[in-house]
Amino acid sequence: MTSKKLVNSVAGCADDALAGLVACNPSLQLLQGHRVALRADLDSLRGRVALLSGGGSGHEPAHAGFIGKGMLTGVIAGAVFTSPAVGSILAAIRAVAQAGTVGTLLIVKNYTGDRLNFGLALEQARAEGIAVEMVVIGDDSAFSVLKKAGRRGLCGTVLIHKVAGALAEAGAGLEEITKRVSEVAKAMGTLGVSLSSCSVPGSKPTFELTADEVELGLGIHGEAGVRRIKMATTDEIVKLMLDHMTSPSNVSHVPLKAGSSVVLMVNNLGGLSFLELGIVANAAIRCLEGLGVKIARALVGTFMSALEMPGVSLTLLLVDEPLLKLIDAETTAAAWPNVARVPVSGRKRSRPAPIDPPEAPDSTAVAGSASQRVGLVLERVCSTLLGLEEQLNALDRAAGDGDCGTTHSRAARAIQDWLKQGPPPASPAQLLSKLSVLLLEKMGGSSGALYGLFLTAAAQPLKAKTDLPAWSAAMDAGLEAMQKYGKAAPGDRTMLDSLWAAGQELQAWKSPGAGLIPILTTAVKSAEAAAEATKNMEAGAGRASYISSARLEQPDPGAVAAAAILRAILEVMQSQGS
Repeated sequence: MTSKKLVNSVAGCADDALAGLVACNPSLQLLQGHRVALRADLDSLRGRVALLSGGGSGHEPAHAGFIGKGMLTGVIAGAVFTSPAVGSILAAIRAVAQAGTVGTLLIVKNYTGDRLNFGLALEQARAEGIAVEMVVIGDDSAFSVLKKAGRRGLCGTVLIHKVAGALAEAGAGLEEITKRVSEVAKAMGTLGVSLSSCSVPGSKPTFELTADEVELGLGIHGEAGVRRIKMATTDEIVKLMLDHMTSPSNVSHVPLKAGSSVVLMVNNLGGLSFLELGIVANAAIRCLEGLGVKIARALVGTFMSALEMPGVSLTLLLVDEPLLKLIDAETTAAAWPNVARVPVSGRKRSRPAPIDPPEAPDSTAVAGSASQRVGLVLERVCSTLLGLEEQLNALDRAAGDGDCGTTHSRAARAIQDWLKQGPPPASPAQLLSKLSVLLLEKMGGSSGALYGLFLTAAAQPLKAKTDLPAWSAAMDAGLEAMQKYGKAAPGDRTMLDSLWAAGQELQAWKSPGAGLIPILTTAVKSAEAAAEATKNMEAGAGRASYISSARLEQPDPGAVAAAAILRAILEVMQSQGS
């Protein structure tokens, strides 16, 4: 079965993609009759060296994303994973030559088709009297034994674009640029890893992996790698990659040693999430610095992809100060990242947290036995939420990401860890404030924010008094804050429905002679009934409001959780004879 792609047609997808890039970038132009993109200001390059690169489409943003002042002059694109036509390459060479450039350097990745087609165009251009040179980039560090075809050209080619572009912008000649980038390419290596394959539009995936396999050392055209390894943690996979790239037993290794200075590229092969990319980058930096390697610059993003392949490649380039200046030189290329011109290694990556303000004296502190009861209540609430994790997640899947139970369990574990550090505060106001901070920091999601708002607001009436009317007022304050910032109202099918129902019953605490347990029992029953009733409500707030009400046949998980918390509180109070 072929994969789904957002294309107009398989045959025209490469043309449409390049046309889209040019349409969005006024600094680019298409060369009529060819799949070629050029700088719109070609006339400004008179007397300078032009830089052309290219290859098959499907590697976006490479190569056209790197056209601009300080990088490439133009790009010739082939069909997906297919070398560009000789005629288009020659047309691009002629176009820059006729604009008054003094020579053209072709920067070509080491693949047979690219070498042949760019090489043939070079020979034809030279026959016309055009000064043309070609560098073939092979930065693949996958093969321990050198193949006859040489090392494949991978993401490190983008760094060659940058170095060559900086030299050309500075006015260097064709011979000098060719010599310099050829030397730089020898001090560079790239290795990729992927969780699965990619698929060319109109085709099936190029290879298959089982659920516990990862492909190591693969290229950028969907071809399989040098070996398959078992799925492991990011730290373990990144260490394996860097060990392979730097091992002296590997003929294509990067000769790193303690004290070496490198540029690190962490390249998304197309389908990896930015979350995963950040984890990989962190692992690579920690691993390299653990070896005593200095990271001069770190570039993280999508530079040379393989369509939608969910993988990543690491590129290491040994640098000195002169080379670093070329990497840092200004460029207008849209896909080149805005990288800080300071070393990554050797700087502080965190700062001390702000100091908590001193707590004001509180005259409402409860006795030791009451503080012990608070601990029992919190423990029961935590055990209740942990026991409901799967049920709440199942209820939440109907309306979104299915993590309501996980979120509440995270809060429960955070409270349990907090209780291990010592008894809870004796003051009710301080207790709720501490819980608010804890949930805001540890629980996460909108639930954490809503509970945090509720507890912060509820703490305020308890600073002066802690009698039953004060606790009723605390409930009112918490509900008001939730409605103000959460924009939910009773009947909107949220956790507020349970809490609101309980709050209405707790108004009875404001009457003289009101009893704690009888009214709390009524409030809990009302909250449970309200939670059950949410399955017949149309969601008016929260993520569920975007889902058709016909699909929401179960009660709201937040309302169920809130009612369960109230039930847990009641049960402990009853067992303690309050």
